[in-house]
Order: sequence, then structure tokens, then C-alpha cells
Amino acid sequence: MSFLSARKKAGLSQADVADALGVAPAAVSQWETGKTMPDPRKLPKIAETLSCTVDELLSPSAPTE
Repeated sequence: MSFLSARKKAGLSQADVADALGVAPAAVSQWETGKTMPDPRKLPKIAETLSCTVDELLSPSAPTE
């Protein structure tokens, strides 16, 4: 599951995710495009915010995503 698909599945905007995590919306955008990766220590909070598990978040994306 990609960050983008997880966010969309959760029905959240980039701004919503950024607010919940205390980061800039640009950071969320960069995670979604693969330009940067979040601090690994944030992964549990990201997964909680996106209503998924860390394992799901880190699993390879399906080709159709």
C-alpha cells in the first residue's frame, strides 16, 4: 500500500495528515511521491492516522495503484 493510497482510503487530505503528525503538508507530498521517506519513528503514528498497520504501509504497492 502506498502512502497516497492509504491516505485516500482513510479519506484524509495531505493537510489533515500533516496536522495530525505535526509536519508540513509538503512533507506528506514528498512521502507520497517517494522523494523522501518519513522518520521511521513516525511510522506507528502515521499508520494510526491512516487506519492501517505499519506492515501495510511498508508493503510494496500493487501495480494498479
